Amino acid sequence: MSGTAAAAARLQHVDVLIVGAGISGIDLGYHLTTKQPSRTFAIVDGRDAIGGTWDLFRYPGIRSDADMQSFGFEFKPWTKDNAIADAHEILDYLHETITENGLDRHLHLGHKVLRADFSSDTARWSVTLERTSDGEQFDVTCSVLFSAAGYYDYAGGYTPHFEGREDFGGLIVHPQQWPEDLDYTGKKVVVIGSGATAVTLLPSMAGTAGHVTMLQRSPSYVLPVPRKDPIANTLLRLLPDAVAYGITRRININRQRLILSLSRRYPRQMRRLIRRLNAAALPESYAVDTHFNPHYNPWDQRLCVVPDSDLFKAISSGAASVVTDHIVRFTERGILLKSGTELDADIIVTATGLNMLPFGGIALHVDGQPVELNDRLMFKAMMVSGVPNFAFALGYTTNAWTLKVDLVSDHLCRILAHMDRFGYAAFTPVVDDPALTRRPFLEMDTAYIKRAMHLFPQQGSHGPWTVDQNYALDRERLRGGPVEDPALHFTRAVVGAAETPEEAAA
Repeated sequence: MSGTAAAAARLQHVDVLIVGAGISGIDLGYHLTTKQPSRTFAIVDGRDAIGGTWDLFRYPGIRSDADMQSFGFEFKPWTKDNAIADAHEILDYLHETITENGLDRHLHLGHKVLRADFSSDTARWSVTLERTSDGEQFDVTCSVLFSAAGYYDYAGGYTPHFEGREDFGGLIVHPQQWPEDLDYTGKKVVVIGSGATAVTLLPSMAGTAGHVTMLQRSPSYVLPVPRKDPIANTLLRLLPDAVAYGITRRININRQRLILSLSRRYPRQMRRLIRRLNAAALPESYAVDTHFNPHYNPWDQRLCVVPDSDLFKAISSGAASVVTDHIVRFTERGILLKSGTELDADIIVTATGLNMLPFGGIALHVDGQPVELNDRLMFKAMMVSGVPNFAFALGYTTNAWTLKVDLVSDHLCRILAHMDRFGYAAFTPVVDDPALTRRPFLEMDTAYIKRAMHLFPQQGSHGPWTVDQNYALDRERLRGGPVEDPALHFTRAVVGAAETPEEAAA
């Protein structure tokens, strides 16, 4: 767009304003196009490219940590050979989805949402956008505001304080701000961390760097998986794409549910199984219990997957290694450890986690009053109590993100159809159960989650206020269950008491 006037002309008012042009925003765009074709909508994003996480992160080897038969959209078959896909493959898939469904004309990139104010009198949001190219701000209105921004802070990742950081003579890099021109050929690289990013970086850099060391304070569970799914690829050769994809998707969803269930019911047995797989992939007499035997049970934190055992192959080849120790301080040459060892390094990569940010940091207001998110509850894990005409998509931590997004998009379209049927203009979740108790919406023993839960709405102890990391339960609730709920109040544009469908039809 070439100026404020042009931007405002294209975005004066839409029925649905989607914030975020990544997987979640594209998913809802498809659902609106196919299930609510008369609705106007726009997808805005502060970045100048679609893809969200898959465009933001540029570190070596970035890939999916779930199979694409689960992580892909329900409506668009994944037909490539790799089940664990690289970022560029995922971006190609997202671009195809946009083109095939005519979503291009709904995109407004380079537009960041700063603030959103809901008026009960008009049943509309007034949303302040900032065009990132020149900082110009302008307001648009919408009937429904949808956050597809996920829960990561795109401005920067998390790096703890390291004593002596300023003494280090080499380069310090966080994966979220990976320099495009970083040359690590022949360099000694230390990657601090033991999560998904670290186990991705180690084998990806090992072939080029002089040596790569993963320095971890404590181990994480690492599960080798095949990069190519033989069942999926066989079915694609034998059956139409949609049929093959549907079958493989159900198989993989059920397999993941089984692994999670077994991990929760039989943690000691699952621990032994994962250890056995790790030991088989590593050199004989390798210190598996030191470096790959966590103190917690499987799925208390997310399991890290390594396609085709690439991490273990890099270690076995001698190009990479793992050190489990505590950092005392950075030195001029590297990192001094509690054991007294000093790790030499030319480059230190701080794969120490991410920062979380609810709903892209948008300042929400209702009738002029700021919304204090931590005081609110999540309704059906997709709305916020007391905030009208607002919905969001936050995917699973124990399964593929997109599984939840598909269900949320479908349910929101059902709500919109219900509002049309009875002439409603607004929907608002209202906490009406005094017996509810509260707890964080995510409960995992993961540092970046525990650091940020005070910023987010909470979940309730029962009813539609729970946040279940369970695709089967959510499918029943969001796709099979009714739109109507005693705690979801529907109103007309004129301020007044909530009406039931029966009252509206009378």
